[in-house]
Amino acid sequence: MKSAHQDVGNQFDSTALLRSVNLRPTRQRKALAELLLRHGDRHITAELLHEEALRAGVKISLATVYNTLHQFVDAGLLRELVVDSGRAYFDTNTSHHHHFFDEDTGALMDIPGDAVAVGSLPHAPNGRQISRVDVIVRVRKDDA
Repeated sequence: MKSAHQDVGNQFDSTALLRSVNLRPTRQRKALAELLLRHGDRHITAELLHEEALRAGVKISLATVYNTLHQFVDAGLLRELVVDSGRAYFDTNTSHHHHFFDEDTGALMDIPGDAVAVGSLPHAPNGRQISRVDVIVRVRKDDA
């Protein structure tokens, strides 16, 4: 599976992308999809995306940004990564991979999926199945 980007020629088509995942292409969804997905893979918080939208002249509330991001996650366009209580990032790269989280800067960096090996997993509870394993390796400045 590749990232959620969908280009038509060299033109990003947010309407087609949203329709392909059964989301109605509203003005706000299209604007956020273009800000998120037009320029390649990235990790972003709802607050940073809200600031980008306002700077781009998109009139949108922070609550609408959160709701739209969660709709995009549910549709498979994004992955949500919760790195701390109350601190969530949204990842435009939906392929199998893991992350370094820099505790000093708050930056997330991709780790290829095959670079991490998980030895064994517990059995999922009855009636449940494991859908994905996310590994977040926390790093910080070397004290030396």
